[in-house]
Order: sequence, then C-alpha cells, then structure tokens
Amino acid sequence: MAHLPRVLMVAEKPSIALSIASVLSHGQMSTRRGSTEVHEFDGMFRGFKAHYRVTSVIGHVFSVDFPEKYQNWSTVDPQDLFDAPIQKKESNPKAHICRHLSNEARGCSYMVLWLDCDREGENICFEVIECTGFDMKDSKRKVYRAKFSSVTEKDISKAMDNLVEPNMDEALAVDARQEIDLKVGVAFSRFQTSYFQGKYQNLDCRVISYGPCQTPTLGFCVQRYMQINTFKPEKFWSLRPHLMKDGYELQLEWDRRRLFDLEAAVVFQKLVVEGRTAKVVDVSEKQEVKGRPTGLNTVNLLKVASSALGFGPQTAMHLAERLYTQGFISYPRTESTAYPSSFDFTDTLRAQVSNPVWGGYVQRLLSDGFQKPKSGTDAGDHPPITPMRAATEGIVGGDAWRLYQYVCQHFIGTVSPNCKYIRTKVELTIGGEIFHCTGQRVTEKGFTAIMPWSAVDEKKLPSFLKGEKIEVSRVELYEGNTSPPDFLTESELISLMEKHGIGTDASIPVHINNIGERNYVQVQSGRKLVPTALGITLIRGYQCIDPDLCLPDIRSFIEQQITLVAKGQADHSRVVQHVIQQFRRKFSYFVQQIEHMDALFEAQFSPLADSGRALSKCGKCLRYMKHITAVPPRLFCGTCEEVYYLPQKGTVKLYKELTCPLDNFELVIYSVPGTEGKSFPLCPYCYNSPPFEGIDTLFGAAKTANASAKTKTGSGMPCSLCPHPTCPHSLRNQGVCACPECEGTLVLDPVSFPKWKLNCNLCSCIVMLPEGAHRIATTTNRCPECDSAIIEIDFNKKTTPLENGATLHQGCVLCDELLLSLVEVKHGRSFVRRGGRGRGRGRGRGRGGRRGSKAVDPKMSFRDF
Repeated sequence: MAHLPRVLMVAEKPSIALSIASVLSHGQMSTRRGSTEVHEFDGMFRGFKAHYRVTSVIGHVFSVDFPEKYQNWSTVDPQDLFDAPIQKKESNPKAHICRHLSNEARGCSYMVLWLDCDREGENICFEVIECTGFDMKDSKRKVYRAKFSSVTEKDISKAMDNLVEPNMDEALAVDARQEIDLKVGVAFSRFQTSYFQGKYQNLDCRVISYGPCQTPTLGFCVQRYMQINTFKPEKFWSLRPHLMKDGYELQLEWDRRRLFDLEAAVVFQKLVVEGRTAKVVDVSEKQEVKGRPTGLNTVNLLKVASSALGFGPQTAMHLAERLYTQGFISYPRTESTAYPSSFDFTDTLRAQVSNPVWGGYVQRLLSDGFQKPKSGTDAGDHPPITPMRAATEGIVGGDAWRLYQYVCQHFIGTVSPNCKYIRTKVELTIGGEIFHCTGQRVTEKGFTAIMPWSAVDEKKLPSFLKGEKIEVSRVELYEGNTSPPDFLTESELISLMEKHGIGTDASIPVHINNIGERNYVQVQSGRKLVPTALGITLIRGYQCIDPDLCLPDIRSFIEQQITLVAKGQADHSRVVQHVIQQFRRKFSYFVQQIEHMDALFEAQFSPLADSGRALSKCGKCLRYMKHITAVPPRLFCGTCEEVYYLPQKGTVKLYKELTCPLDNFELVIYSVPGTEGKSFPLCPYCYNSPPFEGIDTLFGAAKTANASAKTKTGSGMPCSLCPHPTCPHSLRNQGVCACPECEGTLVLDPVSFPKWKLNCNLCSCIVMLPEGAHRIATTTNRCPECDSAIIEIDFNKKTTPLENGATLHQGCVLCDELLLSLVEVKHGRSFVRRGGRGRGRGRGRGRGGRRGSKAVDPKMSFRDF
C-alpha cells in the first residue's frame, strides 16, 4: 500500500499546535515528544487523504547578533558596529528547535505555517522555512500560510479552506527593524556604559542603554517631569454664589470662570453681593447621546489594563496572550477597531448567555435585537479583540479573569444601544454678571448598563422658570492656585507613543518595561512613571548634544519606512542602509560632544575617585584600588584610571593578599551568601580580559545564544575557569572531577571551612564534603580508575571516621567508598554507581586507612584542559 503524502504544520506555541491538531483530527490523534510535542493523524488535505504532523516553535527560532569578533567591548570600537556584519543565531540553542523542525520535515511534501498573523509571525514563517529546507519556488514541496484570528474550531476550519502564501515583504520589514535596532542600540549603549560607568559610582544601572524606541519613550516621561519642575503656580480668584431652591443648596458657576487679579475679583464680588437676587434668564434642555465604544484594539486594552485594572502593559499582554492560546479571546495584537462585514455577532453573544453576571443582559440583546457596531478603523490586520468562548474565574485565574471580564463587557458594549440623557442648563444674572448651573438625567442607560464605569453622572436640578428671581444666600470669593500636570501614567504614555508612531501594538509594552528595568523611571501609585536622576540626566544630555536622539520624529520616520517595506513599496536593504548612515553620523557627533552630557553627570553623580573603599592592589601601579559596591559592582584604580567589573549579587573580599602569576593583580574572593552559596577567587584583570583563547563560557553571562558575549558589566573568567597550568588557584589545580549535572567541573571551594564543599564552575550543583575537617586540599595525584584529582582530608580527631583515631586520608571522591559515604550532592544528581565494583584505589594514611572502590560513571571522568 502506498504511503500517504505527509503534511507538516507548524504553530508558534505548543498550546496552539495542540488546539489545531485537536480540531483537525476531531480529537483522534497520537502525540509524541520532541523539542516540542508532535501530534500525528490522518485526514483530508486539499481534496486528498494525507498524514499530518502538527508541531510548533517557541517564538522566534533565530535572533540577530554580531559575530564573536565584535563581542569584546574593550577591543571593538562602537563606531565599527555600524558597518559590522550581523548573523542569525538560534534564540534558544538548548531547545534544538531548528534540528527538530528539520527532522520533522523529512518526507513531507507540504507545509502549512500557523504562526501568529502579524509581521513578527511572518518573519518566523521564513525562519521555519529555512530550518525545514522547504523552498518557496519548489513546486514539488509546497508551502502554505494559514490566516486566523482565534483558535476556535470555526476559525481553524476557515483558515484551512483559505490557505495563502507567506508574505516575504512583511518578513523583511522585521529583518530591517532588527538590524537597525541592534546596530544603533548596541553602539550607543556600549559607548555610554563604558564612558560613564568608568567615571561615576552611584548610577545604579548595569548598562546605560540607548534604543531608537526606548529613548523617545523615556523622553516623554522626562518632558512631563520638566513641565512639573518648571511650573510656577499662580493665584486666582473665582466667584461662587450660593442660593436655596426647593430645599436644594446650589452653587452657581461663573461664566468668567476665574480672574488672576484680586482687586478686579473683589469689585465683581461687591457687584454680586449688592445685586442680592439671581434672575433666571434662560432654561434649556437638550437631548445628549454618549456613543457606545468601537471595537477593542491592543492599545486601548493596554490603556484600560493600566488605568482601571492596575496591570502594567507587559503583564496585560502576557495575560491576553494566555487567554488567546487557551481559546478564550481572539488574537490580542490588532490595530483595528472595526469588525469585518462577515463577523458573526450572534454566535459570539450566545457564548456569553451562560455568564451569571451579564448573561441576562446578553439574552435581552439577542431577544430585542442588538445594535450594529460603530464604524471604526480597519487596519487590515485582525478583527478587534473579542471573547471567543465562555470562561470562569476558576478556569483562567484571578488576574486573567479580570482582563477577560473587561474584554467581554467591552464587546457587549459595542453592540448595545447608545446611552441617552437630558442635559439641563439654567442661566442666571446677579448684579450684571452671568452664572449658570447644569443638571443631567439619564433616559436610557444603553451600553453603560454593561460598562458601568462609563456611566453618565446624574445631577438633579430643581425646576426653574424663565424670569424667576431667587435670593442669593451667600457669595464666596474662592482663592486657589494653578497646579502643574501630574507625572505621566502608563495609559497616557501609551497614547503618546501611539500618536507619535513609537513602536507597534506588540512592542509598546516592551519599551515601557525596558525603561523601568533600566532604572530610568520608577512606577509609583496610580501607575505613574516618575523619572530617576539617571533617566533625567540622560535625556537632558541628549537634548544638549542632539535633540533628535530623544525626540519621536526619527523613530516615527523609521517606522514609516519599515511599513513601506512591509507593503513592498520600499527596498529592505536601501532602507536599512539609509537609516544606519544617518545614525552613524549622529553617533560620531555624539562622541565628539560627550563632554556636554558629562557635565550634567558630574553635577548629579559622585566620581569614582571619591567613592568606595580601598580593597586590593592594582598589578600595574601597585596602588590600592577602590571597591565600588553600587550597581554594577567594580574596582577602580585612581592612578591608572581603569575600571574592573566584578560579579553581580555577591560579596567581594581580599583573598589572603595572594597575587595572579600572570599580571600581579591581588586576588579577591567572591561569595554568594547562604549555606548553599558558593565562593571562588578571581583576578580582577583576568576576569575582565580573559588571557586564554577558547574560554567560551563566562561566569555571569546571560544564558542565551549570546552567552559568550563579553558584556563587560559582570561576566568574566574567574580562577575556577582559568586553565593556567601552574597557578595554585586555577581550574587545573583546584578542579576535582566532572559535574554530574552539566559540562562543568567541580572545583574545591577554598574558603568553605568548616562546611567544605565542591562547586560546579558552570551550574548551581554543589557537593558537600565531610563537615568539620581541619583541612581539605587537592593533590597532584590522579585516580588511576577515573583520572579525577585525589583530595587529601585532615579529619577532626573527635569526629574522624577512620579507624584507631587516624585523621589523614587521601582518596577519589568518585571511587573511594569512605568519601562516597560522606559526600552529599545538592542542586544536582547524586553520584550513581553503574556496573559492578572495581578495584579499590583510595589510600588511607595511618592504621585506619580504608580501601575505596570505583563508581563506574562515564560522566565522572575529569576532563583535560
């Protein structure tokens, strides 16, 4: 029997792959594990029977970065980055997504891409095509693109019936943005970080970053801060007559509103007091309408989440994405507020009838007839964010439930009647001055019944007749002060970013989150964004040198150019070249004029020379260097004017005044607090400038595809990674055996007495050695069975496990039975014996020496360096 043709389907997340497979297979599928799960079943595909494989990626398969030769901050001029090549690396190498896709594509004649339907999703489509070996031009292996807005059965089936081709232009637009942001952001960030962290200590920021979107976003916050800071309050006066009418005390509003001249205000007050009575000159009633909302797009969802629900934009997007992947709402990234003509409102409303809060209201809408939504904006991407099926708080969780509630109520509001109310205005004259009072009475609640926070505030007025006269009970001369605007809220910032074209609906939350993580702003009560001293100084510095760097105009222009690329109206490479050329010139001028920004930093922050305490000697000048504890921690040599960065989140002390044999710098010991923390020595110079080639993994580097990048602010080579052949502190001399958890090596912790331990130099694995021993040290001897280093232990006389009170013992931690019985592994796998007993090779000194035996484990052999 001939094999069925195979169809590979790839989604953006495992949960979406499961939903697609469940719908198309009607639940009749088999599932096997891979880098991500693979669901298999037989079914119909474009009119013929086929075998399906449905799997997924985990977001972007690749990320862009500079080649290794451009990663070292100390040897690469940031100016060179504008002309540097870029390369794509696997975003998550440990997940092996690329290999997984290649394996699953073997033997498949068709591929259907179910990535999110936005530009980023289109870009991932072509990443998947590259991994699988499919070719868009190959007629024998066809590639299709599924367009969908939710993971409901109806949408998935509709997408399968209307497959299209992937859009290369939209993918290239993402490539353009990635290259521009990488080159511009890294060049400015490296220069700023190196320049200012080498001069000032209390910046409280690990990297002083610049971003073409991030910096204008910060600029909005600082601009508001400057408006508040430079605001000068003015006194004003206003007349407030009071009168009694049908038991109501009414305060009238003055048509002049307020005066800034006290003498003039007093004159008017005298006229009104002398007038004594108020005469009604006009009574008007007007039917007003408060229109129902348009469909909900991403920006409006983020604004409401921040202002009403108290969620930051990034948190709100995470919750919305989770609701989408679970099938409760439609795709949450959309700029559209207009529903397509084919949208099925009836079915969407029916799904909400069972809700105990608004189910009755929805049933009445279905019975009486719902309204056609207002015409909004059709951006041509996705329909507005809409509830797709019913949910309960128990299913989706507390915060996600609150967001889901809002999405449901907003959607129901869009098909509800408008709110109608009558507005009454009464005009009166007193002493020749005109005053008024207004009242509001709701006649039809409309959509505000389901969205009560949008309700019209009712205010009752007693009845007035034209020509009627009422005695004034008192006239108040109110004195007030003009007030400055408040700090920007997240909701207001989102509006400004949307107005000026900064970021997209998907990236706006990321930019706002970044300025908080960089310590440029702090989020205070009411989700207000208050700039820090560092954020303010940076923006003021840009304004002094080149205001374009922090204004939204350039980024708005870039976004427009990228949109042209996405529409196929501009060439991707020419747009990138033009923008990079502009920023290269701006960078050169910025570097030449940096002293203007430096003057602002000098006025705000403490110089390194005046900070810290003396700790260890510099190997170049033999003078003491100062230890700066503020983030990022570092050593500063005032004589050489050099900065040496230290590991983050630990304590640093001088290590017995010992020196590095390579550069004569005094060693320091780094310790992580806690019983399960670790310690290791390091040379400040070697840590920042590793002297040996091939040191690919640095301590403290980000655990990503770019882990080898020498970021200069906390990652480096400690002695536990150093392969020096004779230094007594190096890996060669302090390493004991291979780590059972990773590719690292277990190294003796030199200051762990009395709780001696071995620490892995790469992961968190710790091996606890016999507690209370007077001394534990490595020897130059090797275990003949596994080639691990032999350690020597001098036990305490009172607690020695050796026979006849002997205290000195040498053995291999892997092969010696005594040592194996005394060690304990934490944060790692235990030492497991495999195979039979081998020959005992542990050697005990003194009469009580015991023989050990070999633990046969291929992971345990000590590696040569």
